[in-house]
Amino acid sequence: MGLRFALAGGREGWVRALLTGVGVGLGVALLLLTAALPGVLTERDRREEARLDWPFSTEVVPQADDTLLIARTDTEFRDQDIRGRLLEAEGPQAPLPPGLSEFPAVGEMIVSPALKDLLASDDTGLLRERLPHDITGTIGEQGLIGSQELAYYAGGAGLAGEINSSAVRLDTFGTPAGQASEEENDPVLMLLVLVVFVVLLTPVAVFIATAVRFGGERRDRRLAALRLVGSDAAATRRIAAGEALAGSLLGLVLGTVFFLIGREVAASVEIFHISVFPSYLNPSPLLALLVAVAVPAAAVLVTLLAMRGVVIEPLGVVRTARPARRRLWWRLLPPLAGVVMLYPMVGQGRENGEFNEYLVAGGVLLLLIGITALLPWIVEAVVSQLGKGSVSWQLAVRRLQLSSGAAARMVNGIAVAVAGAIALQMLFAGVEGDYTEDTGLDVSLAQAQVSLPDGQELAPAADRLAHTKGVSKVYALSYGYVAERPWEKQEPGEVAVVTVADCATLRTVAEFPSCEDGDVFAVSGAEYDTGTAVLNRPGRDLHFEVSDPSTASGYGKGFRWAVPGGVKQARSIPDPASHERGGFLLTPGAVPAGMAAMLSAELYLEVDDSVPYAMEHVRNTAAAIDPLTDTVRWTALKRSSSYDTIRTGLFVGAACVLLLIGVSLLVSQLEQLRERRKLLSALVAFGTRRRTLSLSVLWQTAVPIGLGLLLAAAVGVALGAVLLRMTGTSVRVDWASLFQMTGVGAGVVLAVTLLSLPPLLRMMRPDGLRTE
Repeated sequence: MGLRFALAGGREGWVRALLTGVGVGLGVALLLLTAALPGVLTERDRREEARLDWPFSTEVVPQADDTLLIARTDTEFRDQDIRGRLLEAEGPQAPLPPGLSEFPAVGEMIVSPALKDLLASDDTGLLRERLPHDITGTIGEQGLIGSQELAYYAGGAGLAGEINSSAVRLDTFGTPAGQASEEENDPVLMLLVLVVFVVLLTPVAVFIATAVRFGGERRDRRLAALRLVGSDAAATRRIAAGEALAGSLLGLVLGTVFFLIGREVAASVEIFHISVFPSYLNPSPLLALLVAVAVPAAAVLVTLLAMRGVVIEPLGVVRTARPARRRLWWRLLPPLAGVVMLYPMVGQGRENGEFNEYLVAGGVLLLLIGITALLPWIVEAVVSQLGKGSVSWQLAVRRLQLSSGAAARMVNGIAVAVAGAIALQMLFAGVEGDYTEDTGLDVSLAQAQVSLPDGQELAPAADRLAHTKGVSKVYALSYGYVAERPWEKQEPGEVAVVTVADCATLRTVAEFPSCEDGDVFAVSGAEYDTGTAVLNRPGRDLHFEVSDPSTASGYGKGFRWAVPGGVKQARSIPDPASHERGGFLLTPGAVPAGMAAMLSAELYLEVDDSVPYAMEHVRNTAAAIDPLTDTVRWTALKRSSSYDTIRTGLFVGAACVLLLIGVSLLVSQLEQLRERRKLLSALVAFGTRRRTLSLSVLWQTAVPIGLGLLLAAAVGVALGAVLLRMTGTSVRVDWASLFQMTGVGAGVVLAVTLLSLPPLLRMMRPDGLRTE
């Protein structure tokens, strides 16, 4: 009978069931998305591993019909990473990268669909200049880790001479068996992952529990009518459970539809540089089954629990009388139990093993669920003391006094989400220093570094970069390594570095009293330099390092350089890249013929960021010098990739939860307005101004959300403090994040309230009193 009330009760029943179904469906869709996350991560890792193109072994693969030469040409465009490779097949059996059906010829490239669209847009002329190859195809899905990934494979030539510097020879793609590296789990990172999941999923559960109670007041009046015609209390509860079950089953169907629609839309969306293919989003069958069973069971359980506080008699619902005041003592038990579960791990840190995942999940869950128990008591206690004010204020206060529970239910989800977000922000801010390190790069002197492939002449490259738009200054130097004995004999003895640059650039790596072209300096004071003092003997022949992968030793016959007389002394200082250079410093006039070919070249650039797209011009010039040139934008700080991945996952999940919060709040608000349609019509018929009613609805939302956000801030700070103490980190309140998260929560509620005003204005008509 309850199922029939929900599904065959005319327009009223259908609207009620549809609102419940939409509310539950949104939560189910997000739960199914969460159930698909393990598969998403596994598939992305599998595809990334399948296309690995850098050998894990130091042994050089010999040239054969089944080998391929490949060089990395990664770049960036407007803070977007672009994965690039040059390919040169050495035989008909050369392995194809995943996603390719043929090799591109020289001057051609095969690109990802997203890169093809980017290159076709009107404002990407700088990128087209950097990638001038003809597009002859697109990379298949198996060769990409995300639908919006920017990647290309271009045809290359002459890469054999770049082996062991910019290119490698492969006979297969992927990680060789037995060589996959296993990283040791960091307990703090595992704690972050666990807390992120609990914090993001708890608001979803709260919203599902709220959605199944849509239309609660009208349902209770219908049940009172059933009591009048002979239904007993047990039958009444079973009928109510049937109605809730119908709404939850409809929610499962709608949630599956929402998920399938979102699954297809996901291919065209990129959030925080993360994108997926629809085929990634396949929920684990076991987790999907758990959602299908848990949601209807929870709907029935919530309905039965809600009815315990309502006496449904044949002559009406004893809820319209003044309700008994809520008790506080049992509402404090869930958060206290949560603290008790987390307390044994306080001070554990990362040195004392992994955190107990069951205690962590249970403790965080109880603290957050405690908000839903405390908020109705707080709202009731506060609104009972409110009174005098404008007409709109009095209407709102009276409504809140009569149904404070419904008002609290509407904001429970947003309060739980904000509290969890504040705690996570505190935890992330507290441990960020452990996963952030100073790069040591002198960004005040230079903001970018360009490394030329071996064999490229330094002076012409430096001149071209110096005349590049946005480049203020260029520090150009080249370097190589010398030893007292030939390298190919595998006993080179003492080793020192030889650096060649003009006097102005040499002053960025060492201190010396005077310098002019033709000078040679021996450097002292470098931390790890032990060979300079031994090798600095006039007339002594030193042997340059020359790599040759075709030999057994890996070295070829080196260039010999005799230490000249009159070598001056210099003292090492950290260079712009924070390296202390020892060995010998040579000015260009002191470089003998043949030495330049033995050196590797680096250039440090001072970039004027006020010039639009200055770094794009730098990358274009570097690519024009040689496609294998490596260009790096310097940053003062560097964060752990694992930490960044978890933080990105939090932002992606938070974006999805915020969307759910907004839509669910809107559905809840519309349901409450629908229930009060006749009351609003009566007030308008008596002459109440629409402006007054609109303000009263705003006050009815603002008061509970204000109380909810205050409670969320308190619980969030408490939970964040406990989590920080668990990681062994000093407690510090991240006030900026606290106000930011609270503001976001308030902004979502304000947006929902504004969106509900048009339906409210349509309901405020006297003809709403008409009935049949």
